[in-house]
Amino acid sequence: MSKPPPKPVKPGQVKVFRALYTFEPRTPDELYFEEGDIIYITDMAEQAESIDNPLHEAAKRGNLSWLRECLDNRVGVNGLDKAGSTALYWACHGGHKDIVEVLFTQPNIELNQQNKLGDTALHAAAWKGYADIVQLLLAKGARTDLRNNEKKLALDMATNAACASLLKKKQGTDALRTLSNAEDYLDDEDSD
Repeated sequence: MSKPPPKPVKPGQVKVFRALYTFEPRTPDELYFEEGDIIYITDMAEQAESIDNPLHEAAKRGNLSWLRECLDNRVGVNGLDKAGSTALYWACHGGHKDIVEVLFTQPNIELNQQNKLGDTALHAAAWKGYADIVQLLLAKGARTDLRNNEKKLALDMATNAACASLLKKKQGTDALRTLSNAEDYLDDEDSD
C-alpha cells in the first residue's frame, strides 16, 4: 500500500526558517544546509530560528533574489506584519522599484491595504519622495482618497514636488470622472 500524495500547500502556510548551524547529513534522506541558510518548511521542524515575515524582510532590504525565492515557495504576498503592513508597503517605503515591479506580477496583490497607522503603500512612497514608485502605484490603480489615522491623504504626505504633482494630477482626473458620472446620472434623470 503506497502513501497518499502530499496535500498541496496553501499560499501563506509555508514556514520560513534560518538555520542556526551547518548540518552534515548522515543518511541519504537527510538534507545538507549551512548556518544562515533560509529553509522553507511545509511541516514544522525543530531547532531552527523562524523568520516571521520573510517576504517583508526581503522587500525592506531590497533583496530581489530572496523575494523571488519566497514567492516561488508560495509565501503569501498580502500577509501583514505586526504593524499591519504588507511587503508592498515596505518595498515602497524603501524605494525598491524592482521589488515593487515583481510584487505587481502577483495575482490579487493588495494595493490599498492600510497598516495600523492607516498608511498605504502610496502614503509611504509619497512620504519618502519616490516619484517613480508613486507613478507605478497610480498606474496600477492605487487609491488616492484613503486617509491615514492623522486624516492625511498620500498627497498631504508628499515630500517633494514630483510626488505631489503626480498625486494632484491623479486626484484631478478622479474628480473629473466622478463629476462626469454625476452629470450622466442627472442627464438620465432629465430624460424621464
